[in-house]
Amino acid sequence: MQAVTSDARAGKLVLGTCNGFQVLCEAGLLPGALVRNRSLRFVCDMITTRVEVDDSPFTHGCPKGTLLRLPVAHGEGCYFAEPQVLRELNANQQVILRYANHDGDVVPEANPNGSIENIAGICNRERNVFGLMPHPDRASDPQLGSADGAKILLSMVHTIRVNRLANRAQRVKQVA
Repeated sequence: MQAVTSDARAGKLVLGTCNGFQVLCEAGLLPGALVRNRSLRFVCDMITTRVEVDDSPFTHGCPKGTLLRLPVAHGEGCYFAEPQVLRELNANQQVILRYANHDGDVVPEANPNGSIENIAGICNRERNVFGLMPHPDRASDPQLGSADGAKILLSMVHTIRVNRLANRAQRVKQVA
Protein backbone atom coordinates (compact mmCIF):
# COMPACT_ATOMS: atom_id res chain seq x y z
CA MET A 1 0.00 0.00 0.00
CA GLN A 2 2.95 2.31 0.56
CA ALA A 3 3.90 1.99 -3.11
CA VAL A 4 0.32 2.69 -4.23
CA THR A 5 0.11 5.75 -1.98
CA SER A 6 3.50 6.97 -3.19
CA ASP A 7 2.51 6.52 -6.83
CA ALA A 8 -0.80 8.31 -6.26
CA ARG A 9 0.96 11.25 -4.61
CA ALA A 10 3.42 11.33 -7.55
CA GLY A 11 0.45 11.81 -9.91
CA LYS A 12 0.43 8.33 -11.42
CA LEU A 13 -2.93 6.81 -12.34
CA VAL A 14 -4.40 4.45 -9.76
CA LEU A 15 -7.48 2.35 -10.52
CA GLY A 16 -9.30 0.42 -7.79
CA THR A 17 -12.20 -1.81 -8.83
CA CYS A 18 -14.57 -3.56 -6.44
CA ASN A 19 -12.64 -4.38 -3.27
CA GLY A 20 -9.83 -2.23 -4.70
CA PHE A 21 -12.21 0.74 -4.38
CA GLN A 22 -12.80 -0.29 -0.78
CA VAL A 23 -9.04 -0.43 -0.13
CA LEU A 24 -8.51 3.04 -1.67
CA CYS A 25 -11.15 4.44 0.70
CA GLU A 26 -9.71 2.63 3.72
CA ALA A 27 -6.23 3.91 2.84
CA GLY A 28 -7.51 7.49 2.70
CA LEU A 29 -6.79 7.93 -1.00
CA LEU A 30 -10.52 8.39 -1.65
CA PRO A 31 -13.18 9.74 0.71
CA GLY A 32 -16.06 7.69 2.03
CA ALA A 33 -16.48 4.00 2.69
CA LEU A 34 -17.94 0.86 1.13
CA VAL A 35 -20.37 -1.01 3.38
CA ARG A 36 -22.67 -4.03 3.12
CA ASN A 37 -25.15 -3.93 0.27
CA ARG A 38 -28.51 -2.56 1.38
CA SER A 39 -30.09 -5.94 0.59
CA LEU A 40 -27.45 -7.68 2.76
CA ARG A 41 -27.00 -10.04 -0.20
CA PHE A 42 -24.16 -10.61 -2.62
CA VAL A 43 -24.93 -9.00 -6.01
CA CYS A 44 -23.62 -10.42 -9.28
CA ASP A 45 -25.15 -8.77 -12.33
CA MET A 46 -24.57 -6.73 -15.47
CA ILE A 47 -25.52 -3.13 -14.68
CA THR A 48 -25.57 0.22 -16.44
CA THR A 49 -23.57 3.23 -15.34
CA ARG A 50 -23.72 6.78 -16.65
CA VAL A 51 -20.58 8.86 -17.18
CA GLU A 52 -20.91 12.04 -15.13
CA VAL A 53 -17.49 13.57 -15.89
CA ASP A 54 -16.05 13.35 -19.37
CA ASP A 55 -12.69 15.06 -18.85
CA SER A 56 -11.11 12.67 -16.38
CA PRO A 57 -8.12 10.46 -17.24
CA PHE A 58 -10.51 7.52 -16.95
CA THR A 59 -13.33 8.79 -19.18
CA HIS A 60 -11.50 10.55 -22.02
CA GLY A 61 -13.57 9.98 -25.13
CA CYS A 62 -16.77 9.21 -23.21
CA PRO A 63 -19.09 12.21 -23.47
CA LYS A 64 -21.06 13.09 -20.36
CA GLY A 65 -24.13 10.87 -20.27
CA THR A 66 -22.45 7.92 -22.00
CA LEU A 67 -23.90 4.65 -20.73
CA LEU A 68 -21.49 1.85 -19.89
CA ARG A 69 -22.64 -1.73 -19.32
CA LEU A 70 -20.38 -3.25 -16.69
CA PRO A 71 -20.57 -6.26 -14.39
CA VAL A 72 -20.69 -6.03 -10.60
CA ALA A 73 -19.96 -8.80 -8.10
CA HIS A 74 -19.87 -7.71 -4.48
CA GLY A 75 -21.35 -8.00 -1.03
CA GLU A 76 -19.92 -4.73 0.31
CA GLY A 77 -20.47 -2.34 -2.58
CA CYS A 78 -22.71 0.28 -1.01
CA TYR A 79 -20.84 3.60 -1.18
CA PHE A 80 -21.40 5.87 1.80
CA ALA A 81 -20.07 9.33 2.66
CA GLU A 82 -21.10 12.07 5.04
CA PRO A 83 -23.25 14.91 3.59
CA GLN A 84 -20.34 17.38 3.54
CA VAL A 85 -18.16 14.89 1.64
CA LEU A 86 -20.97 14.34 -0.88
CA ARG A 87 -21.33 18.09 -1.39
CA GLU A 88 -17.59 18.37 -2.05
CA LEU A 89 -17.55 15.37 -4.40
CA ASN A 90 -20.39 16.85 -6.43
CA ALA A 91 -19.04 20.42 -6.36
CA ASN A 92 -15.58 19.25 -7.51
CA GLN A 93 -16.98 16.90 -10.16
CA GLN A 94 -15.40 13.87 -8.52
CA VAL A 95 -18.37 11.55 -9.07
CA ILE A 96 -17.30 9.89 -12.30
CA LEU A 97 -19.97 7.19 -12.64
CA ARG A 98 -23.52 6.70 -11.32
CA TYR A 99 -25.79 3.70 -11.58
CA ALA A 100 -28.52 4.37 -14.14
CA ASN A 101 -31.26 2.51 -15.96
CA HIS A 102 -31.06 1.58 -19.65
CA ASP A 103 -32.43 5.03 -20.57
CA GLY A 104 -29.68 6.79 -18.58
CA ASP A 105 -31.94 7.88 -15.74
CA VAL A 106 -30.38 7.79 -12.29
CA VAL A 107 -33.14 6.04 -10.37
CA PRO A 108 -33.17 3.89 -7.21
CA GLU A 109 -34.17 0.78 -9.19
CA ALA A 110 -30.89 0.94 -11.14
CA ASN A 111 -28.79 0.92 -7.96
CA PRO A 112 -27.64 -2.67 -7.28
CA ASN A 113 -26.28 -2.07 -3.78
CA GLY A 114 -27.92 1.01 -2.23
CA SER A 115 -25.01 3.40 -2.80
CA ILE A 116 -25.81 6.94 -1.75
CA GLU A 117 -26.76 9.12 -4.75
CA ASN A 118 -26.35 6.04 -7.00
CA ILE A 119 -22.58 6.54 -6.90
CA ALA A 120 -20.71 3.81 -8.78
CA GLY A 121 -17.28 5.48 -8.93
CA ILE A 122 -15.38 8.53 -7.69
CA CYS A 123 -11.97 10.09 -8.14
CA ASN A 124 -9.74 12.16 -5.89
CA ARG A 125 -9.43 15.95 -6.29
CA GLU A 126 -6.30 15.54 -8.40
CA ARG A 127 -8.23 13.16 -10.69
CA ASN A 128 -5.52 10.50 -10.81
CA VAL A 129 -7.07 8.00 -8.35
CA PHE A 130 -10.34 6.35 -9.44
CA GLY A 131 -12.36 3.84 -7.46
CA LEU A 132 -15.43 2.08 -8.82
CA MET A 133 -17.49 -0.95 -7.85
CA PRO A 134 -18.14 -2.23 -11.40
CA HIS A 135 -15.44 -4.26 -13.15
CA PRO A 136 -14.27 -2.63 -16.40
CA ASP A 137 -11.69 -5.42 -16.69
CA ARG A 138 -14.52 -7.96 -16.98
CA ALA A 139 -16.19 -5.98 -19.77
CA SER A 140 -13.38 -5.42 -22.22
CA ASP A 141 -14.46 -7.69 -25.05
CA PRO A 142 -17.86 -8.35 -26.68
CA GLN A 143 -17.45 -12.06 -25.91
CA LEU A 144 -17.64 -11.12 -22.22
CA GLY A 145 -21.06 -9.53 -22.75
CA SER A 146 -19.80 -5.95 -23.09
CA ALA A 147 -16.73 -4.11 -24.32
CA ASP A 148 -17.65 -0.90 -22.47
CA GLY A 149 -15.02 -1.43 -19.79
CA ALA A 150 -12.36 -1.09 -22.48
CA LYS A 151 -13.35 2.58 -22.78
CA ILE A 152 -12.09 3.20 -19.25
CA LEU A 153 -8.92 1.19 -19.78
CA LEU A 154 -8.18 2.81 -23.16
CA SER A 155 -8.76 6.24 -21.63
CA MET A 156 -6.07 5.44 -19.09
CA VAL A 157 -3.70 4.34 -21.87
CA HIS A 158 -4.42 7.59 -23.73
CA THR A 159 -3.71 9.66 -20.61
CA ILE A 160 -0.45 7.84 -19.92
CA ARG A 161 0.72 8.35 -23.52
CA VAL A 162 -0.17 12.04 -23.51
CA ASN A 163 1.61 12.54 -20.18
CA ARG A 164 4.66 10.63 -21.41
CA LEU A 165 4.88 12.80 -24.54
CA ALA A 166 4.47 15.97 -22.48
CA ASN A 167 7.25 14.85 -20.14
CA ARG A 168 9.56 14.12 -23.08
CA ALA A 169 8.83 17.52 -24.60
CA GLN A 170 9.55 19.16 -21.25
CA ARG A 171 12.92 17.35 -20.97
CA VAL A 172 13.85 18.36 -24.54
CA LYS A 173 12.91 21.95 -23.77
CA GLN A 174 15.08 21.92 -20.64
CA VAL A 175 18.08 20.56 -22.57
CA ALA A 176 17.72 23.11 -25.36
